[in-house]
Amino acid sequence: MPESSQSLGLGQRCVFGALSGMGAATVCHPLDVIRVQMQTGGTQYKSTFDAASKIYAKNGLVEGLYAGVSAAYLRQWMYGSFRIGIYSYLLEQTQLQNAKEGKDKNDISFGRKLAMGCCSGGIGSFIGNPSEIALVRLSNDAKLPSEQRRNYSNVADCIVRMAKEEGVTSLWRGATPTVARATLLSATTLGVTSELKGRLARSGYFGENGGMFYGLPMMFCSTLCSSFLANIVSNPFDVLKSRIQNMPAGEGIKPMYTGMIDCFGKSVKSDGILVLWRGFTPAFVKLAPYSIISLTLADKLTKAVTGKSAL
Repeated sequence: MPESSQSLGLGQRCVFGALSGMGAATVCHPLDVIRVQMQTGGTQYKSTFDAASKIYAKNGLVEGLYAGVSAAYLRQWMYGSFRIGIYSYLLEQTQLQNAKEGKDKNDISFGRKLAMGCCSGGIGSFIGNPSEIALVRLSNDAKLPSEQRRNYSNVADCIVRMAKEEGVTSLWRGATPTVARATLLSATTLGVTSELKGRLARSGYFGENGGMFYGLPMMFCSTLCSSFLANIVSNPFDVLKSRIQNMPAGEGIKPMYTGMIDCFGKSVKSDGILVLWRGFTPAFVKLAPYSIISLTLADKLTKAVTGKSAL
């Protein structure tokens, strides 16, 4: 489809980002549940498969592997929408500016793409932190002993009860590692995907003019590579975020961790440095298809409307 002059506003791009993220979350949510329970559950799970088997055996599909899926959908509207939408918008504005200046519109440095990813991920993750903490708690609640369970009925109940019982600021508990993680994750997944996509498009096999792997194969390769790199740099923050957000809190309860640095020190002291990459396999197995599905959907939705790529 040839490019048109039609351009999408930031709001429309955010909607496309949210819808794309919901599609990916529907497929990948069980892996998120496994990741959270492995990161917060000490050594009770020997492997990803062992965790999946035990979670399913104990609570089934809906209340086990799909626990907290409503929070996952809310997260896409509060976080995924801004993360993809802002990046896509900034990328197009830079392309338009290049065209005005008589430059190649795609002459955008890799560093600038990483900066755009940092910006979109940081803004989206801060706005979406309440849905993030709800996702962690709903995903992990079934693992707790019955007397310790919070028994949230849904994502709205979780957020309302947290605000009432623990204070409104509790909805931004763990925001520091969440924003740090999202900044690194978005910079890597979005920036590297855009960079690889551009480089592959100029190659012989992936090129637009006759390349046999142009289109979906090119997006697959780009997002798979970026997902692996993103998981390496973001997993430590993911572990710290999950532990801080899942710790018991309330009146008369002494917090397990005073902040990200304290959580880092106590986690490494008790479980070793490799604890920071606990849950790496389910996190990557979840992140890779999530990135492939969400970024491809966002790209295709944008191209169907404007004839131009989103990334």
